Amino acid sequence: MDICPRLESQSQVPLYLQLYQYFKEGIQTGDIPAFKRLPSIRELANDLHISKTTIQMAYQQLLAEGYIESRERSGYFVVEIERDPFGDFPNVPRPSADDMSHTLTSECLIDFYLSGIDTAYFPIQKWKACVNQSLSEEILTYGDKQGEPALRLEISQYLRRSRAVNCTADQIVIGSGTQTVMKLLSQLIGLNGQKIAMEDPGYGGVHHVFQGLGFEVVPVKLEDDGIHLEELETSGAEIVYITPSHQYPLGMVMPISKRVQLLRWAEENGGLIIEDDYDGEFRYHGKPIPSLQGLDAHGHVVYAGTFSKSLMPAIRMSYLVLPESLLKVYRENISQYDQTASRLHQAALQLFMENGEWERHIRRMRKIYQKKHDLLLETIKSVIGDHAKITGQNAGLHIAIQVNSEKSADELVSIAGQSGVKVYSTSAQWISKQKDDSSVILLGFGGLSEKQIVEGVEILHEVWQPFYKK
Repeated sequence: MDICPRLESQSQVPLYLQLYQYFKEGIQTGDIPAFKRLPSIRELANDLHISKTTIQMAYQQLLAEGYIESRERSGYFVVEIERDPFGDFPNVPRPSADDMSHTLTSECLIDFYLSGIDTAYFPIQKWKACVNQSLSEEILTYGDKQGEPALRLEISQYLRRSRAVNCTADQIVIGSGTQTVMKLLSQLIGLNGQKIAMEDPGYGGVHHVFQGLGFEVVPVKLEDDGIHLEELETSGAEIVYITPSHQYPLGMVMPISKRVQLLRWAEENGGLIIEDDYDGEFRYHGKPIPSLQGLDAHGHVVYAGTFSKSLMPAIRMSYLVLPESLLKVYRENISQYDQTASRLHQAALQLFMENGEWERHIRRMRKIYQKKHDLLLETIKSVIGDHAKITGQNAGLHIAIQVNSEKSADELVSIAGQSGVKVYSTSAQWISKQKDDSSVILLGFGGLSEKQIVEGVEILHEVWQPFYKK
């Protein structure tokens, strides 16, 4: 068999993964026979007109999974696979790119997805340069269990400058996404059925983590400026998870006065505050409010951040800033857990931040998202008018509106979906079982073009208009 993989440069699947998949399937099916010598990295790079790094990454993955072996001064050879215990590998047809495209777009023309980002402005070439620069033999091995020290230093310096977070690199623990670091934090707190208070509605992804690990999640209602402090005080919880810089999902920003009151609650009750600053980089009007962690003088706040909104969701990287008390527990009990975030991505991100590209990217995207944010607000006011009240704005990548309609939020979502516009209700974010009849609709704007924003609002008004209250 000739080695002639067909790689699609326009595919969303990275070239090295396409190449890895080609060899893996060929070896599994026997099309690439055992003991066959694979082309050298240089030879294959010349034949396919791609970088040697791409070939090396594909071969390293095949080596790691045991499909090939490296022989000194001879090259890479296919390993003989023991097939009898498993039978023949099934030949499952793979969907074409056209099929996938149809599946993704046939039901939705405009998606006001809450976590959408604008990928058109991502500095992909500079990111690739950082990835290539970070590649070395050393980076292919296991890294620091707490996260790469150089990256933790960059994060700590950035947080001090931009979010007034008072921390050192030693306090930062990196993990693969918010839910992963919250599982880690849960183990630090102790899985003994204690109560955790959460804003209601609040982030469902974290709610399910806490509930699945055996905590008693106590819903606390919201006021116009954030969590209801009196209800928190009577909840019996000593831990509270909040999103003060842009409440998820309703969008209000907690003022400094309430932040100070919340810290006082923690001090008086020996409580712990988990501050999730998931999109704190994007505030469009008014001065940024300092983080709760930066106001905390007694170690009652765990600060959590992520690169999913500010950089890209695909990187799957989040982090915790632990107070000294929990840092001690971490080091004594679970510091031997393997790191869950890719060391390669950590090294690339460290260079990206070190070179100043990270903060340039944030400044650029803040301007772009502010323009979209303001356009969305203006369009809602001019098109829908008094039939919609904007209740969450000026920060983040989504807003909340309360539609003056006789239909519930879920019904409005369904009506919009039938017209090809996807919007979201808060139903999945409620912890309590109370019925949400407020007709609150959530609109994400980060991943939409300006044309799509205007078009989407016009369609929403058209299909919702018959159901507005008189």
